[in-house]
Amino acid sequence: MVATNVLVTLVVASMASLFMAWAIGAGSSGSTPFAPAVGANAISVMRAGFFVGILGLAGAVLQGANVTETVGGGLVLFPDGGGLSAIAAIVALLTAAVLVAIGIFTGYPIATAFTVTGAVVGVGLAMGGQPATAKYVEIVALWVATPFVGGGIAFATAWLLRHEAAPERLLVPVLGGLVAALLANVRFVLLAPGAQQASVAGAAAETLGTPPLPTVVGLTLVAAALGGGLLYRDVRADSAAGQRHFLLVLGGLVAFSAGGSQVGLALGPLLPLLGEGPTAAIPITGVLLFGGVGLLIGSWTGAPRMIKALSQDYSSLGPRRSIAALIPSFVIAQAAVFFGIPVSFNEIIVSAIVGSGAAAGGGEVSREKMAKTVLAWAGSLVLAFGVSYGVFVGVTALF
Repeated sequence: MVATNVLVTLVVASMASLFMAWAIGAGSSGSTPFAPAVGANAISVMRAGFFVGILGLAGAVLQGANVTETVGGGLVLFPDGGGLSAIAAIVALLTAAVLVAIGIFTGYPIATAFTVTGAVVGVGLAMGGQPATAKYVEIVALWVATPFVGGGIAFATAWLLRHEAAPERLLVPVLGGLVAALLANVRFVLLAPGAQQASVAGAAAETLGTPPLPTVVGLTLVAAALGGGLLYRDVRADSAAGQRHFLLVLGGLVAFSAGGSQVGLALGPLLPLLGEGPTAAIPITGVLLFGGVGLLIGSWTGAPRMIKALSQDYSSLGPRRSIAALIPSFVIAQAAVFFGIPVSFNEIIVSAIVGSGAAAGGGEVSREKMAKTVLAWAGSLVLAFGVSYGVFVGVTALF
């Protein structure tokens, strides 16, 4: 009887996690990566939803472990070293998923990371856990810095692309080389043993048996030269087509990064439940695949609505401003994945869109829309915390 109850509870928690993954795929990770590309007419809304689902699934499997572990055990500290109970995980996931779903259907991008973090901390403290103050400082620092860093980089990039003193046929390939250099140092699960991660440059140094630092630096320069050279050839042949191709590559990289970051928001609360009994044998890759499939389904079924909202309602984007918005989005997303910090892709991309728009005068950005969005972000954190705390206390009082 006890085994049956445990199994039923685990199934319910898994369904709640899958619902959360769907909500994230339909909203945050599914809508934001290709929104600038859609706004620049480089890809259709439906094609963007299709490709972001595939790439998000890949990112979830290859890069999702760090954020998953943070959400699962780093937001609240328990004296016995344990984690959330099954009921707490269900309450946190359902609370966050419902709030995100409301944002999807009302057309406002609720910050998923804010919502999940608030819900997990709420149920964790209601269980008697202690605040993980040091981790909160890291998370809040990134959340506060994101609009300034992302918007600042986007503004500077868009300004340079518009400036006559910076030839576009040279500047765009330089940006492509920088992105390629960063990509050579992005860490993936399959390039290291077990659940560890390694970059392409780092794995190559390990395989060759050469000194790590010189090898990594050398391969990074090679990647930059290769990426910049290919883009230079493309831009030289057809400047407009080259920009569109670069824009689509950036959208794909951001979609991949979104999967690696956002899947942890759906799987993190579930992770403590999988550490005991028969489920302890499930590898982390299998868990990430489960969450990635949820992101995929959400991207294919619900993302087009939010893609349209972001690409058309916030700003009228051209290829240059779209490129300027996606470059800092990729950088911030990978930084968050590396440090295992839950981050909102809505916050990243919207800040970058506004920053790139400001370089063109900012007249086309809806201030009313932005004000409501910021209020929705802050409100989602507070509301998720309060609701999850209250619901958990009420449920445990009844049972």
